[in-house]
Amino acid sequence: MITEERVLDFIRSFGVDRGSEALHMIEKEAVRDDVPIIRKETGELLRILLQIKKPERILEVGAAIGFSSVFMGENTGKNTHITTIENYPPRIERAKANIALAGMEDKITLIAGDAAEVLKELSGSWDFIFMDAAKGQYIHFMPEVMRLLAPGGILVSDNVLQDGDIFESRYGIKRRNHTIHNRMREYLYALTHDEAIDTVILETGDGMAISVKKED
Repeated sequence: MITEERVLDFIRSFGVDRGSEALHMIEKEAVRDDVPIIRKETGELLRILLQIKKPERILEVGAAIGFSSVFMGENTGKNTHITTIENYPPRIERAKANIALAGMEDKITLIAGDAAEVLKELSGSWDFIFMDAAKGQYIHFMPEVMRLLAPGGILVSDNVLQDGDIFESRYGIKRRNHTIHNRMREYLYALTHDEAIDTVILETGDGMAISVKKED
């Protein structure tokens, strides 16, 4: 019988550690301080997507302490620039320090502020956008994210399955999670029914939605 735990153990047995010493240090910091970072399976798929797309401009919504920014920096070429947004002051300073630790100050630009406001102020287009911020805000970020995503660009939305809560009736989850539950379901519906993009939802990690904006 195939179970999720057996599948993950099997897949992880083939894992190859490709991260730098700096990335490992940031990961240890995150584990120590209980800061959420991308899961290993998420990272592996993200790495492959970056190799396929070879983006020159990446926009990340939700830097936390900089782990995924540095991860993407290590898995893209020298001509790629990453812009990342973070709103929580203690994490902003730690993200800046970790970006410096990785020697990526020239490759990664961190914008401090509320993503809902920052996104409205951004102009131009990005060929790869990674959404990994407050899950209940994804649906509110979507209009600006779609505006900023270039034709042919890829949008990756992380943690869309909410540790399985998304499958449950709202009556089967804790009351404090009702808003996130409703908004994530609304977001997934919007992604899969927006005629401007093609979307697939995968169970990788805690769930990933991968969307490609159709060419004009």
